[in-house]
This record gives sequence, structure tokens and C-alpha cells, in this order.
Amino acid sequence: MEASTTTPVPQEVAGEAAAAAKRKEPVSYAKRDFLIAIEKEIAKDWEEKKLWETDAPKEGEADEPKYMVSFPYPYMNGRLHLGHTFTVSKAEYAAGYQRLKGKRVLFPFGFHCTGMPIKACADKIKREIEQFGCPPKFPEPVAVEEAEPAPEKKKADPTVFHSAKSKAKAKGSGRDKYQWEIMEEMGVPESDIPKFADAQHWLYYFPPFAMEDLKDMGACVDWRRSFITTDVNPYYDSFVRWQFETLKAQGKVQFGKRYSIYSPLDGQPCADHDRSKGEGVLPQEYTLIKQEVLAPLPEKMKVLEGKKVYLVPATLRPETMYGQTNCYVLPTGTYGAYEINDTDVFICGEQAAKNLSFQGHSKEFGKPVRLVELTGQDLIGLRLKAPLAKYEAIYVLPMLTVSLDKGTGVVTSVPSDAPDDYAALMDLKNKQPFRAKYNVTDEMVLPFEVVPIIDIPEYGDTAAVTLYNELKIASQNDKDKLTIAKDRVYLKGFYDGVMKVGPHAGMKVQDAKPLIKKELIDAGLAVVYSEPAETVISRSGDKCVCALTDQWYIAYGEPEWRAQVEAVLKDMETFGTETRHQFEKTLDWLKEWACSRSYGLGTKLPWDTQYLIESLSDSTIYMAYYAVAHLLQAGSLDGHVTGPAGVKPDQLTNQVWDYIFARADLPAETTIPVDTLKALRREFEYPLDLRVSGKDLVPNHLTFFLYNHAAFFPKERCPQGVRANGHILLNGEKMSKSTGNFLTLRDAMEKYSVDGMRFALADSGDTTEDANFLDETVDTGVLRLYTQIDWIKETIANLGSLREGEPTTFFDLVFQSEINRAVTLTDGNYERMKFREALLTGFWNLQSARDNYRLAEKQMNRQLVERFIEVQTILLAPICPHYCDYIWTKLLHRAGSVRQASWPASGPVDEALLAQNDFLQEVLHTFRIRIQNTREQFVDTANGYVYVSDEFPSWHQKAIKALLPLFNAATGEFEPDFKKKVSDALKEDTSLKADTKKVMNLVADMPNRIKADGPAAFNLAAPFDQVALLKSNQEFLREQLGLAALSIYSASDADAPDHDNKKATAVPLKPVFTFSGEKKKVEKKPAAKKPAAPKKVQNPPKNQPKKAAPAPANTN
Repeated sequence: MEASTTTPVPQEVAGEAAAAAKRKEPVSYAKRDFLIAIEKEIAKDWEEKKLWETDAPKEGEADEPKYMVSFPYPYMNGRLHLGHTFTVSKAEYAAGYQRLKGKRVLFPFGFHCTGMPIKACADKIKREIEQFGCPPKFPEPVAVEEAEPAPEKKKADPTVFHSAKSKAKAKGSGRDKYQWEIMEEMGVPESDIPKFADAQHWLYYFPPFAMEDLKDMGACVDWRRSFITTDVNPYYDSFVRWQFETLKAQGKVQFGKRYSIYSPLDGQPCADHDRSKGEGVLPQEYTLIKQEVLAPLPEKMKVLEGKKVYLVPATLRPETMYGQTNCYVLPTGTYGAYEINDTDVFICGEQAAKNLSFQGHSKEFGKPVRLVELTGQDLIGLRLKAPLAKYEAIYVLPMLTVSLDKGTGVVTSVPSDAPDDYAALMDLKNKQPFRAKYNVTDEMVLPFEVVPIIDIPEYGDTAAVTLYNELKIASQNDKDKLTIAKDRVYLKGFYDGVMKVGPHAGMKVQDAKPLIKKELIDAGLAVVYSEPAETVISRSGDKCVCALTDQWYIAYGEPEWRAQVEAVLKDMETFGTETRHQFEKTLDWLKEWACSRSYGLGTKLPWDTQYLIESLSDSTIYMAYYAVAHLLQAGSLDGHVTGPAGVKPDQLTNQVWDYIFARADLPAETTIPVDTLKALRREFEYPLDLRVSGKDLVPNHLTFFLYNHAAFFPKERCPQGVRANGHILLNGEKMSKSTGNFLTLRDAMEKYSVDGMRFALADSGDTTEDANFLDETVDTGVLRLYTQIDWIKETIANLGSLREGEPTTFFDLVFQSEINRAVTLTDGNYERMKFREALLTGFWNLQSARDNYRLAEKQMNRQLVERFIEVQTILLAPICPHYCDYIWTKLLHRAGSVRQASWPASGPVDEALLAQNDFLQEVLHTFRIRIQNTREQFVDTANGYVYVSDEFPSWHQKAIKALLPLFNAATGEFEPDFKKKVSDALKEDTSLKADTKKVMNLVADMPNRIKADGPAAFNLAAPFDQVALLKSNQEFLREQLGLAALSIYSASDADAPDHDNKKATAVPLKPVFTFSGEKKKVEKKPAAKKPAAPKKVQNPPKNQPKKAAPAPANTN
């Protein structure tokens, strides 16, 4: 969670908002409802005027810069929720800002229906009706308490990709919810639910709700360009078929056997969008080592005589097989001897056998045959012939930490380089009772010594032994220390290890690994084996396996194609290094991607119509389709209305699409008029300027998006920017329907108002870390927006009482510079998509500047006040457009919408003047706190005394002069030993003896001061006349502090009185303040009972606005 940067809000606003947040309700229904009323009025006006419909300029018309932004079309199996809205808001704010900057903005929005989820849900409803009736009567759920599963440990092997995302399983009942119940929770009327047994019904039910919700949110979307996917829409279907025929012609779509995550129940590969758990999980490839069981076979395995029987440990490190000393199994585990073919039998766990059967290692695809059921104890003591091992035979031994859910349940032991293996071997060697418990004889263990095979810098040639001793590991149960040891050995061994044995001795491990793997496989001593890297559950509830299937796949990772993508990424704006690094990591591992499915909804592969194109593959360049969708299908979502171009779907040949997207000249054969074709091509205004998305789509959709754009378009037409964000928390907790901490977009708009919601979304966060949407922020925003409207109304009604003419006073000029600075800073924040910062600089800071100006000037300048209202209205318009348009059109009576206004001109910023004002405001704040802390000792007519110093004391100046040569202005850092050098330089100065501690404290604190103040930390004197500034505002300070009199003195003035001996304590920019007056008689009162400590708030939101000190009442 990022720290708060929100500027402090007035105490009276924050206090009321905090109380409302406790109640979990808006701070005032009246204020919220007022905003909702004006939002409806303004939204209706936008709809009538069709403000967001944008067309390319016609031939001969003047053009203006365009800006195209898009959001990944949401999947239409439910209503949009606050998570969708958070990401959509980024596109919405950017579009609003770019329109104010004079660009012709295009923000289209489509709806995704391709894939398995809708079809799977429809089939569930159909089965539930068949099984339980209509309406169904389900079995009563049994309440159960379910423990939170421990996080799955991940190996530190650098060659393994690990998914960072998995969807949580709902808890609280003994069964999953039926689909009928889920539909009821969505608000679907019971009488309508049976219609959802038809998958097509979903395509027509949810998209209109999404459109209505987004319109009410104020999204500036050109709805003429909206559509749904799948072959229901003949225009989009034609577009996707063209895309895949083009990819196939380029050799980028190929056919062959590939490993993929596969659902046995569905009978097809299970892509990310088809999963209820395990999104982002990929196949993990292992090498299965064939350890042959040597005769004689034990009695229980006699039925296997005449066959070659192997234990098959799965390893990620085939290069370590030279160091095998034994093999481990789980003594209590359930194993089986599985028939692979007529001659070979593999002994492994059931899940591994199931995976193997889908990878060609069974007589019938997907049907493993177990010849003998075995336990781990049955296997202990077997003699094995291990490929590449030094020993002629090794033994099967017990290991208590073997998992049957990962790999094959059989672990080959390499104690030289695997800390777990060495720890288990030491337990067996050192603990005779442990051996006896599992019938392990001495000859199975004691003769086997560690075999050095890899030399690793720092750890030697038996790295596991080194770390076992270094970390003082006691046994194989010392899991935390073993995890640390594994991480160190595996990473350093892969990158820095050098082989000591075998034909590749002297070669680095990372180079030898693939060679040794290939040699083992070619010699028939190993096979390739894959399984899901983590558990994957399909949306049909099936546990997935890894299958080797014939399939159409896209050849991502092909070197020349990847180089094109890397060139696009290099010049593309990612708005932060985290997203760029995530793209780079994905490009490192992404290879072939299965693009065909046999179940679900979508477009059929043009050349192999038994397959559908899967959902992540038909959604990569559809942003180009937005360019012409309005001319082809006229806003009819399913494309069954012919658009203004008059083009029929069957007229859209591949040659026509190529022309439209500037990939070819006019087609020689087409029935579409040339003028129509040219009009379609003019609408293709690529590149896409901005793509917003959740960060979880970088490893799949967004990388596919870059690959496909690089395949279809020249670099200058490829995406210019991708803005990824984290997920959003709701009041500090993960959104979850099961806990009730969940809001749809419609819920949020009704609960908070649209602009109240948008205000809090902007404040929630701008990084790739998870953001936090707070009720308290909404309440604070609603209060301030409402009171701001009241103030504007009152101010406009009393403009005649304001001072006319140009700004001339000190506070006039300060406020003028504050407005200009806000325009400049907010411009930069919007441009960088730092919307929280834009809210800070364009709203809160500007509000504070206005409030300070109201306090300082008894009669404000009319020109400045009118400019403030106009500027702040425009600066806030991208975030709170309804509120701003109400001010613009209803209060200021400006023509047109504020969203069509121009970004305000900035003007000069007098930084020196602002520094003086900052000093003045800080002085006022500090003095006010001092008065509040001691007020009860004095009457209200106290006299105040201020002492100001122009220069730092001598010891301070000498320390600064000694520090300056040791500071590197280019790097912003001191030399490493700067403290010692300053001490050495000043130790001979006897005048500093009494101030040595002060000097060294200053020296130690200088890095912090430089971070806070920049080069000004080296100043030896104040940059302006503090006494003159304070005296020119003496009456303002006296009134604000509530004093009878205020005297201001220079600390260097020998004739000035020295109240409380304060003169000597003043330093530049930090004047000291004291006061005296008639003392009150303070009566001693009995000590009050100490109040109970307040309860700690669990996980308090970190972006909660801070409270400012209370300000005196305004008199303007």
C-alpha cells in the first residue's frame, strides 16, 4: 500500500467524514442526494448532445491531434463491479484531460463473450433444472469451518515461472453455490433465470446493463462503436477470421503436439479465462529419471516380472544426476505400478500417473492403468540402477517430507547439492531407531557418501553440506532453514556453478543443463514430463492436468517476432518501471500458446472449423476494429443492423480488411464502392495512444496484444502506452462477495454518488500496488464538493463587494502564483497519469491556497476569485465532471460543457514570493500551536514577542562550510566517510568545543535536510528579510493569533527586550515566539481519572487524509 500524499483537509470536514465512515454510511444523505440530482441532470444533457461521438476528419477538413484510449473489454457474465470501475476510471480521467488539452478523443468500449465461462454457466443451469426442478430445490448446505490453506512453497529454481495470481475459494458452507443461486445474488429475477440455460441469452442480457452503468458513471464513450464478440456478430467474426488467416499465412499459427493445461472433464485445453482457480499458471516441465528396479522383485510385485519396472523421480536439475546416492518415497504414501506400454511400468503417485496418461505414457489417452497398488513402505529397500550415478546400485529410503501432490511422489537424492536430501540422509545415518522403524538396513545407508559434482563459489563442491553446517540444520524437519539453504544453493548453483564430473566437466551449469537433459532422453534413460505449476480448477469444477495434445498454437517467442515486440516495448510508455519489468520477464518465458478450443463460444478457426479461437487470442488487436465498427454495425451490439457504410459482412474479404487497416492498396476485386472504402480507411486512426488494464493481464493479454500489433502493423502504428494498475481494496480489505465486502458499479454510484465515487477512486492510488477505496474519502469529498458549491453561489452573489482592479497586495500576488503553480503541476500529474497527485495539486492544495487568501485579505480581489473558480473547475473536471459541469453551465453560465473547455493558461510563478508565504504560514501555524498549548496560563489579551535571526550561529556556519566540499551535487549524496572528514577538519577549532555535539548532530542530519529542502539546506542565512516580511503582516498575525499586541524583533538587535531569554534560540527561517500578560490564578484540581486507551484499529487504511489544525472563522 502506498503512503498517503493527500493534502490535509479542514478539521471540521474531516471530523464529520470520520464519524460517517464509522457508521459505514454517507456523511449526509442530503448532500449526496444533491450531487446525485445534478449528476442526472448533467448526464442527460451530455446524452442529448452526443458529446462523445468522434469521427475522423473528412477529406479536405482540418485535422486536430487525436487521442485514442481503450480498456480491455469486460467479460459479460455479470454486472461491472468496483474493480472494473477502478481501471476504467484511469482511462476516463486520461480521456477527459486530453480533451481539455485540445485533442480529438476516442474512447470506445466493447463487450467480451468469447470462451468457456458463459457456456459452462449456461450448462450448469440446464443441469440444475434437470436435476432439481424449476425453480430448483437444492439440498440444504451444511455449515463448516474451513482452515485457510497454507501457501504453496515455491522452489527457487531460476528456470521455473511462478504465477502470482490465484482466485480464492469461498468459505463458510459445505458446498459451492449453485449457478442458480449465483444468478439470484446478481439480482436476476427468478422467472428469468431459466432463460440463462441458453448461452446466447447471456450475450443480450448483461451488455445493456454495463452500457447503462457506464453512461451513468459519466464515461465519455462513443457507444456507436460498441459490439459483442463471438460469431453471433458477423462483422466482428469476419474481423477475427481475417486476423487468424493472416497470422497463419505469416507462419505464426502452427499445428502440432504441445503441452497445455487441460481439463479432462471438458476435453480441451483450459486457458486463463476458463479457470476458476489458477489463472496465470503454466505447464512446468520436468525430466523424469528412469531408475530401473533390480531383481529380485518383492513378492507384492511378482506380477510385474518380465517387464521393465522403473521408479520415476521428477527433477528440474538433470545435471545433478551424477551425485545420486539413493531415492526417497513417503512411507505412508499411496503409489501404483502403472502400465506405460507393453514393456515398461512406472511406479509413481496417482496424480502423476494421470498426467502421464495425457502425455502419451499410457496405452490409451487419458486412461492410466494401475497394475499393482503399493505403499511407500512397500518400496523401501528396493535396489535401483540410477542413470549417471557413481554407485552401481542405490536404495529406496524413507523421507517424511515427500509430497504426492508435486512431481511423481518419488524423489531422487543428490545430497551434495540438495539440502533436503542431505538432511534426510543424515537423519538415517545418525538415527538407528529411525532406520529400524522403516526396516532400513545399514548397508542401504551407511556406505553411501556424498559425491561432489558441482563447484559453487563460496560453497565449494558440496554446497548442501556447507549450508547444512553453516545454518546449523538439525534434521529434515527444520523446514525454514532448509528453505533458506535451498534458495541459496539453487540460485547460485545455476548461475555460478561449474560441473566437476562427466563429459561436460568445466562447463557452467546453466550451459550443461540442457545438454545433459537431451543426452539422458536420447539414451532412453529419461522422459519429458509436465504438470501444472500449481493447482488449476476449470470453471466446470474439474482439476486440470497437463496434456500433450494436437492443437493449433500461436508461435510466441519466435526470435524475430520477439525482437519486433522488444523494439515496440522499448519506445512504449509504461508509466513506471514495474510494468516494464513485468513485460520483459514475460517475454523471457512466453512461448507457444494454444489458441484453439472445442467447447465454448467464439469464432471458428477458418481452416479447421471443429475448433473455436480461444478468448485470449481473439482479443489482441480488436482496438483496430473500433475504428470502423460504427460505420459497419451502427451501434447494434450483435451486428445485425447494417451501418452507415452499407457494407455487408460477406463483403469484408481479407483484401478489404488489409486495405482498411493500411496494410495494402485498394483491392482489385470487391463490391464495396471505392469512396466507402476510403471513408473506412480514414477512420483507421492508429496508433492506440493508451491501453489501461490491471497488472494481472501483463503476463498474458497485454503481451499478446504487443505481439499481435507487431505482427500486423509497422512500429509507428503500434501502441504508444500501457498503464497497468493493481487491484483495489474496499476499506482496507479484499473485495469478496462471500464476506459482503463487495460493490457493483451500480451499488457504488447509488451509495456514494457518481462524483463522490470518482473522487475516491482518484484518491485510491496510482501505482501497481493494490489501491484502497475508502468510505471516509468519499464522505470527505462529498462534503467539500457540496460546501464548495455553496461558497461559489455566495461568492457570485456578492461579486460587487470584492475589490476591483489588478492584483497588487502581497497576498494577491501569492494567490495568483498559487493558481498558476496549480495549473502547471496538475497538468504534469495528469500527463503522467498520477491522478491522486492531480487531486492533490488541482484541488486540495488550491483549496488551501484559497482558504489562506480568504483569511489574509479582508477584501479579496474579484479578478483572482473569478479566475480561481474557473481554473479549479477545469482542473477537477476529468475526475468530477458532473459537479464541474454544473458549476460551469449553471453557476458560471458558460456556453458548452466544461469537458469541451480548454486547459487554462498558467502564467508566471513567483517562487521567491511563495517561499515567503510558506514561511509566513508556517510561522502562523507554529505560533498558534504554542498559544493553544499554554493559553490556560494567560488571559486572552496577552502580548506576543517574536525574535528573528538572519544568520546561523558560528558553529552552524563552520559545519556547513566543511560539508560543502564533501557533497556531490550531481548524485545528491555525500562522500561515504563525510562525517569523519568533517570531524577531523573541525577538531582543531577550539571555539567549537562547547558545540561539538550540536555540530555532529547537524552533520548526521544533513542527508535528511537535503532530501527535504534541497540545496537550501546549505544556506548560511535567510534568503529574504524575515523581519520586514513579518512586520508588513504584523496586524494579520496579531488578529489571527488573538493577541492584544505583537512585537517583532531582530535577534541581533541589542536594544530589543529578551523575554524568557529567547533571543539566542532563534535561527534563520525558524523564529521563536513567546508572550506575556496578566497571569490567571490557576487552581489545583484533583487529578482526573486516566481515560482508557482507545482500541487499536485493525489494518487502518494508509491513505486516510490527515487533519489540519483548525483555522479561525472567515470574515469574508
